[in-house]
Amino acid sequence: MVSGIPWLTVLWATPTVGAALVILLPAAQRVLAKWFALAVSLAVLAITAVLAVGFDPGGEQFQFVESHRWIPSFGTGYILGVDGIALAIVVLTAVLVPLLIIAGWNDADGQTGLRGRSVQTYLALTLAVEGMVIMSLVSLDILLFYVFFEAMLIPMYFLIGGFGGANRSKAAVKFLLYNLFGGLIMLAAVVGLYVVTAGSDAFDAGTFDFRAIVAAVASGEFVVNPAVMHLLFLGFMFAFAVKAPLWPFHRWLPDAAVEATPASAVLMMAVMDKVGTFGMLRYCLQLFPDSSLYFQPLVVTLAVIGIVYGAILAIGQTDVMRLIAYTSISHFGFIILGIFVMTSQGQSGSTLYMVNHGLSTAALFLIAGFLVSRRGTRLINAYGGVQKVAPVMAGTFLVAGLATLSLPGLAPFISEFLVLIGTFTRFPVLAVFASTALVLSAIYILWMYQRMMTGPVTDGNDRIRDLLPRELVVVAPLIALLLVLGVYPKPALDVINPAVDHTLTTIDQPDPVPRLAEGPTP
Repeated sequence: MVSGIPWLTVLWATPTVGAALVILLPAAQRVLAKWFALAVSLAVLAITAVLAVGFDPGGEQFQFVESHRWIPSFGTGYILGVDGIALAIVVLTAVLVPLLIIAGWNDADGQTGLRGRSVQTYLALTLAVEGMVIMSLVSLDILLFYVFFEAMLIPMYFLIGGFGGANRSKAAVKFLLYNLFGGLIMLAAVVGLYVVTAGSDAFDAGTFDFRAIVAAVASGEFVVNPAVMHLLFLGFMFAFAVKAPLWPFHRWLPDAAVEATPASAVLMMAVMDKVGTFGMLRYCLQLFPDSSLYFQPLVVTLAVIGIVYGAILAIGQTDVMRLIAYTSISHFGFIILGIFVMTSQGQSGSTLYMVNHGLSTAALFLIAGFLVSRRGTRLINAYGGVQKVAPVMAGTFLVAGLATLSLPGLAPFISEFLVLIGTFTRFPVLAVFASTALVLSAIYILWMYQRMMTGPVTDGNDRIRDLLPRELVVVAPLIALLLVLGVYPKPALDVINPAVDHTLTTIDQPDPVPRLAEGPTP
């Protein structure tokens, strides 16, 4: 690898600058804008591949580190670095965005009210979200992270409100208000953290340097009143719980997912929302280990409720897109559960689940979107017999659905299995309750497939076309990745596991020692 290149800066700046260039293209150059945006996203993927190849899982915790002065008087700097957990989500982001641009190739065509630049605006907003998500993942300065954590809401708001369905304005406002409120609470906690670092003997002055604060916490040099740390933890956790989302802070997600275009909905659920669970794993646990342990029973209980709640509500949906949105609430419950059980299996499973959920949700939601665009309705009962007229679409929909219910041999199974094992070692009763989602997910996926794809061809479905070449270009890589990671997750886990071990060592939470039942003495 070429040394001296600020790879992480290049990584996040490429889509950000690309977004600015796309929006400047003439209104008539819609086709050029599409190809240029796709080229930019592929360049991001290439840079990510370079980082992934050059990353040493057995090396330093944070690699490709860049550190520069930003606002010295505030104790904040331009500090970037990537560990195995962040790298896994960066790779997911870089893989999905080119596929989402291809999937939404025609989503902005025919839009009005944007001075003839609807296509350019749509693509620029998509690239802007990618750049801000990547910056959030690689930032090692808390204030820098917060700035981009909040900034990504703006382009996503316009993607939902400008290009979505009939009720897009209401859904976009709901999305923005929920997340902005969570962000404002977090801002108070960020400021509070700076104040307590400024008043501590562990630091010469207030600081936002994540690594410095974590090192001081781990060594015992940074000691603060537990009640203050609990409040700061809750400020961070609330914002991440809204973003993730964790039950009962999920109310914005179903409406936003349904009203956004399928590509934008996947960008939101599979990419942007992962910053919430990533924040829990990096910031909540490592900055506030004692508070994380104090609130652990509450968080894991909410996570299990979300798992079961999302699955039950998915069963009762009549709208296929809303059904898939509720499955994501259930899956985010699994991810958060694995993070807060604080075991190596649970956290490795959660990180891998972030990746696998992104792939499976992208496949299922996009294929459903292709089907809805042909039929013109999201109602499940309007379909029937699709597998007879569009067998490839039905077959890929089935594979994506089976991945969503964590069928063995497909990627989500490994991650869900690890989360349940990690949970059982600390909270066996909650692990049993969480396991009920395995049955519930089989009900909502297989029943949906039966109603939509099997049986006689319903009136109006006989004209449904099978997947087009452009759509196959989107679906085929997702299905392939679900299969490959389902049978051989080792490359991903080799990168994730050392980062998880670093986290557990930092918060001083070793895996529980198995207890063997005592038998009769021979």
